[in-house]
Amino acid sequence: MTLSIYDTLSRTVKAISSSKPTTSMYCCGPTVYRDAHVGNLRTFILSDLIRRTIEISGGSVRLIQNITDVGHISEDVVGQDKILSQAAVEKKDPFDIARVYEAKFHADLALLNVIAADEYPRASQSIDLMIAMITELIAKGFAYVGSDSSVYFDARAFESYGQISGNRLDALKPGYRYEYTDESGKRFHADWALWKTAEERTQMIWDSPWGFGFPGWHIECSAMSMQFLHNHVDLHVGGIDLRFPHHENERAQSNASIGNETVDLWVHGEHLLFEGRKMSKSSGNVVLLSDVVSRGLDPLALRLCFLENRFRSQMDLTWASIESANATLTKWRKKMTQWGGSSKKVVDQEFLDAMENDLDAPRALQRIRAVEKSSQISDADKRAIFMYADKLLALDLSRRKISRSISKEQQSLLNARITARKERRWGDSDALRAELEASGLEISDSATGQEWSWR
Repeated sequence: MTLSIYDTLSRTVKAISSSKPTTSMYCCGPTVYRDAHVGNLRTFILSDLIRRTIEISGGSVRLIQNITDVGHISEDVVGQDKILSQAAVEKKDPFDIARVYEAKFHADLALLNVIAADEYPRASQSIDLMIAMITELIAKGFAYVGSDSSVYFDARAFESYGQISGNRLDALKPGYRYEYTDESGKRFHADWALWKTAEERTQMIWDSPWGFGFPGWHIECSAMSMQFLHNHVDLHVGGIDLRFPHHENERAQSNASIGNETVDLWVHGEHLLFEGRKMSKSSGNVVLLSDVVSRGLDPLALRLCFLENRFRSQMDLTWASIESANATLTKWRKKMTQWGGSSKKVVDQEFLDAMENDLDAPRALQRIRAVEKSSQISDADKRAIFMYADKLLALDLSRRKISRSISKEQQSLLNARITARKERRWGDSDALRAELEASGLEISDSATGQEWSWR
């Protein structure tokens, strides 16, 4: 196993090493109060690519991904838990809300060919684990009960705090993102809540040695990763927005509890822009996988778009790029059919070397395109190389189009367009093309006339 990948903590590209036959991975999962947007999905595909790159060379992976169904305070809804806020909007029980969006999350991953994690522990079912870790942190002098009866981690007690993000405790200002706004009981402004007292909150609370309350956001990942991966994580994955404070705080909690460095490599996927802007509800440009599907595009076109960019580089996603990727998928699948049905198997070292070198997917795709165009490679070998690459790319390149008949309405539009083109009514021809494509057909014009296929 020779995969090397950029480690945020050391700021170097490091080889993934494991003294065990199985690589342990933890990927921060969704907070299930809304649909995952395409930026979230990019991180989950990153985790999937790492897993597939390890496994394609004979390695094995144990992946744990948490489900945050005990929400944390939202940065844009002061004093209100995200799940409770959504439950109020939809007038449902908060745990019913969580289950609905959890199911949607799994459905999206399936559409993107993301291999399911070995376990998806829920925060709500891991409260005892969190309470046990908090109790241990208090006993070891890393946490304390504040004057407001909530429990806080003592950031100054952990000497190497800030190594992931580069932040220094003496430079941190009060009130940074994702932290609670009502923490008057802590001793130092950079401390964070491990357990919050319920106060007036009546839903999603649990009994504890410190009274009824609920866990802080950061403690859940420490408790679950240590429990399900036996106190050591070879590879920890998440979006770059989690680097601080979430992963910084998680590292402090886990290391303080266990007594040594608990994660070998911290891997972060960079920010995703859409049409040149950060995705946000206020901008009205949050894109979901269902939006891609509703446009008649293959959801795997989104996966291909992500593969066209390095995951630790910021990416600007556009509808044009998704549509282009969709066209590429259609072309490659047609090529696979044209290349025959050979079941020959190969290992394409050039493709693998690119992926094992810090997941250089753009270079791996360059190799695939070179194979497609080569006059020196036989059709059987082209198919074999594409099949090998698809074990990692997971684009369903061998998928055959399902034969479907068109409707009478579509046939009528096709006939009308043939007439419009004969009569050089190009405006009408373009309008009819748009209508046909909206119905799910792909239209192309050649010297022999008009051709169509299902998109």
